[in-house]
Parts: sequence; C-alpha cells; structure tokens
Amino acid sequence: MTKERQVSAMSGALGLTVCIALAIAGIVSFIHVISTGQVLLLLTLTSPLLILSVLSAAGMFTVQPNQAVVLILFGTYVGSVRRSGWWWTNPFNTRKRVTLRVRSLNGHMIKVNDHAGNPVEIAAVVVWRVLDTAQATFDVENYEDFVTVQSETAVRHLASAYPYDEYESDAISLRGSTDKVSEFLRGELQERLHTAGVEVIEARLSHLAYAPEIAGAMLQRQQAAAIIAARQRIVDGAVGMVEMALDRLAKNNVVRLDDERKAAMVSNLLVVLCGERAATPVLNTGTLTP
Repeated sequence: MTKERQVSAMSGALGLTVCIALAIAGIVSFIHVISTGQVLLLLTLTSPLLILSVLSAAGMFTVQPNQAVVLILFGTYVGSVRRSGWWWTNPFNTRKRVTLRVRSLNGHMIKVNDHAGNPVEIAAVVVWRVLDTAQATFDVENYEDFVTVQSETAVRHLASAYPYDEYESDAISLRGSTDKVSEFLRGELQERLHTAGVEVIEARLSHLAYAPEIAGAMLQRQQAAAIIAARQRIVDGAVGMVEMALDRLAKNNVVRLDDERKAAMVSNLLVVLCGERAATPVLNTGTLTP
C-alpha cells in the first residue's frame, strides 16, 4: 500500500528566472555564432541553452487551494505537493492533479431485499474527500469509480442487514433507526474506501420505500399496526378512567354497587370511552305498570 509523502517544490519565480537567464544566454550565444560563423559553438552551447530554457519552462506548475499535485519520475513516486502557489520542479516529472475538495455522491436508486426478504427501493448520499493522494492515485484504478461502486455495494449490504420496519419490538430498522443506520453505513464505507485513501465524512439514506409490487400490502399493514397501537392506548386510558370512577364513587359513598352492577357500569363506561361514535344514552324514567 502506497503512503503519501509530501514534498516542497521550488518557487516558480526562481524557475522563471532560470528559464529567462538560459533563454538570454542562448540568444546571446546564437548572435555570437552568427557574427563569428562558429558552427561548432551552435551545436555545443547555443542549442543546449535553448533546450534547457524550454525544459525549465515546462517544469513550472500551479497548485490551487484544496488541490494536490502528485509527482512521478519515470514510474517512481516522488511525492505530493499540497501547498497552493506557483512552483517549479524537475521537468521530467509527470504531474497528476488530485482534488482535495469535499464532494458528494448521490447514489442511484436500487432495488434489494431487506432482512425480512421484502423488496425495497433504497438510495444513499455519501459525502467524501481524498485524504491520501498516493493511495488514490496508485492503489486503485480510478478512485471516483471506486467510490461509486463501493457505495452501491455498502448500501446493498445495509439493506440486507436490517428490516425495513420492525413492528413487534424496538430493534434497529431502516425506517425507524435513521441515525444508527447512517452511522453503520458510514463505518462500512470508510472500511471499504480506506484502500483508496478516501475519507467518508457522512453517509445517509436519501430514498427508502417498499417496491411497487408490495407497497399497497405493506401500507395496509402499517395502517393496521397504527390502528392497533391507537386502540391499545384508548383501552389503557379507558380502563384507568373506569378504575378512577369506581374508586371515587366508593370513596365518597355516592352509591353502593354490587358486583353485578359494577360489571354493568364497567361495560357501559368502556363502550362510551372506547367507541368510535358518541354514545346515545337511554334514560329510564320509571317502570310501566299494567
């Protein structure tokens, strides 16, 4: 595994000065050759000076903020220049620019089965940047494509590791545990992209839904679960209110009820409190005599 080695290039102003000096020396030498007619001097002095001047000019380069330049000399890694500015290096060094800016990957929506086997549609947004320019340049073929492929692989593994929703317990689910799922995704991506010298800053799901073929059935299941949960809350509250009413009646000696009348009262109160519609009371105004 290649590790980044930062190097300091020479100032571009110094390189320009050397380039101009060589060019002036070459021109003066050429004028001297023309005036004296010494052809041998043209080959031994003038031509090398002009060639060195051109090569010196080719060794100048610039580095923008949040950018690095990887230097390679005849297949050997020389180092990386991270400091922004105008620099001069060996003209035979191959220079590859690598951006260090923070970038985001908006992953494509993919269809995959969750932990329970239900087909879901899922996509993620990954915020990342290059941390090691040498690894990004030499250890993978193309680090941008590598990030794209590994992100999709991590999202598929995430979807298969957790269910879309958990109805019976508080276990981790894709829909109900967003923060934990995002942290799991970021950790797995960081492990996968470490080879490419990439740092994953954030990874979150941008789309999550059941596949169209089961979306209707799952919607009914969610509605049923919501209705059951609401009914449970209503029943718990109604039982508490009935207990409170019986306790208050007994404490204040408002009326004495036997077990049969208590059962009837509990039944009536539960019907009133748990019913979806308002109760219609029947008033007993007396008994009918023949």
